[in-house]
Amino acid sequence: MKKVLTIAGSDSGCGAGIQADLKVFAARGVYGICAITALTAQNTLGIDGIEVVNSNFVAKQIDSVMRDISADVWKTGMLANKRIINVVIDKVKEYNIEKLIIDPVMIAKSGDFLLKEESIDTLINNLIPLAYLITPNSYEAEAISKIKINNLNNAKEAAKKIYNMGAKNVLVKGGHIPNIKDAIDILYNGEEIIIISSPRIKSKNTHGTGCTYASSIAAEIAKGKDIESAIRISKEYITNAIISAKNLKIGNGHGPLDHFFQFQNFEKLN
Repeated sequence: MKKVLTIAGSDSGCGAGIQADLKVFAARGVYGICAITALTAQNTLGIDGIEVVNSNFVAKQIDSVMRDISADVWKTGMLANKRIINVVIDKVKEYNIEKLIIDPVMIAKSGDFLLKEESIDTLINNLIPLAYLITPNSYEAEAISKIKINNLNNAKEAAKKIYNMGAKNVLVKGGHIPNIKDAIDILYNGEEIIIISSPRIKSKNTHGTGCTYASSIAAEIAKGKDIESAIRISKEYITNAIISAKNLKIGNGHGPLDHFFQFQNFEKLN
């Protein structure tokens, strides 16, 4: 069975973070292991508190699972601070990880900051060059590239600039770009721009979309899919997870996706 390691924060509301990642891995048929970088007191309305895990203990978690279980692909989410980013950099090199998927989590849907501003330079200069794929949304792509993204052309420029920082592949997610009918993502691999598109679904239950998308891509890459196929499969998966969650009543704010929508019609075994 293929295995994926997620290094990210815990969401007590279980819509995003480690909890979403592990749901996705199970749904996509890979075995998930984790290293937790931060604990959040969180629900569908926002974040009430964050306790960042000591970087030495993050390293210990990574070593513990890698020395026994190992992983074919690593995926990062909330890394919280410079010390944890440096731990990830060291461990990627130590374990010779070639398939590193970076979801550069900076700001929660509620508007809460999840990465200290002084850590962004470390992310850009030292972690991004190790990425097989980085998956920023338009806000994160702006923060990394310093290019204001108001349209698809801006997103393409940002993708190319981030690629030039050392990432092998860049996926700028266009869900937040204004005045675009569909949900359009921009993939740049150093040779061509590839458009990944799906219908835009109106729903308040979209908490954890970034985590879900990146984790699904990581799972598909672990199973042997090429980068474009992994993204297209994951785009379809996340679209269906949003559609299936439209009528869920979980919390009073931005609810979670339905990560296990494909299992709903299975008959119960006696």
